[in-house]
Amino acid sequence: MLADPRRPADDDSGAPQCLLRRRFTARELPELRVQVEQCAAWAGLSEIRRGDFVLAVDEIATNAVEHAGGKGTLLLRRIGEELECQITDSGPGFSADVIPELLPGLDGATTGRGLWLTKLVTDRLTVAAGTSGAVVTLAMRLS
Repeated sequence: MLADPRRPADDDSGAPQCLLRRRFTARELPELRVQVEQCAAWAGLSEIRRGDFVLAVDEIATNAVEHAGGKGTLLLRRIGEELECQITDSGPGFSADVIPELLPGLDGATTGRGLWLTKLVTDRLTVAAGTSGAVVTLAMRLS
């Protein structure tokens, strides 16, 4: 489901506005990136921040595919002045403790670069346990 371009993106009510909801696999990651970029542009995320947002979403979606069951579910919403993306997977789950503080490689870690990068470029990143797997939520302010 994609956002309806006929509806205004600047809803001041603060109510969550669903822009995209879909399941994905590795084969669909390129299309997912395009859809996230289109929705982020429509929601009003600046071009510079949009690139970072799409990169962060792609890193988390790729992790879901590679490390957590080969598929995932994405929910992209505008909530007030924030663009939020929630990715759910069916893997073994993990906690935010695995996100390195330093660039992986500098601290001896060999994994976690995508999570580290996502934490660096987004305004908010949370990891929670889902019904089966992890729920990773990342967000950026629109202004």
